[in-house]
Amino acid sequence: MKKKILIVDDEEGIHLVFRDELEEVGYEVHSVFSGEEAIRSLKIFTPDLVILDIRMPGEDGRDTLREIKQINKDLNVVLCSADPQLKHDLRAWAADDYIVKSSDSAHMLGVIYGLLGE
Repeated sequence: MKKKILIVDDEEGIHLVFRDELEEVGYEVHSVFSGEEAIRSLKIFTPDLVILDIRMPGEDGRDTLREIKQINKDLNVVLCSADPQLKHDLRAWAADDYIVKSSDSAHMLGVIYGLLGE
């Protein structure tokens, strides 16, 4: 059975790049464009991992992360941002890992494989 990944990002280009990479290696990928949509999605869909943008209009990634962990504290959440400095933000430590949007796909896949035990 394919593992499911939910991408939460306000940039369509990121969805396309991540979706291509993840589907190519066998994941089922679902996409939403805001934190609010992510929370609604989790009520009807249970992913194995969430890739969550930190900076989005409306509810930002940190607030969304807090809500996701209230819904399912064991759900793997990887924060992502174009800003590598945010990795050092203590409020982001509740996430399971952090990737930089501009990083190569091998790093992203390594993080995902590690969290999903593959």
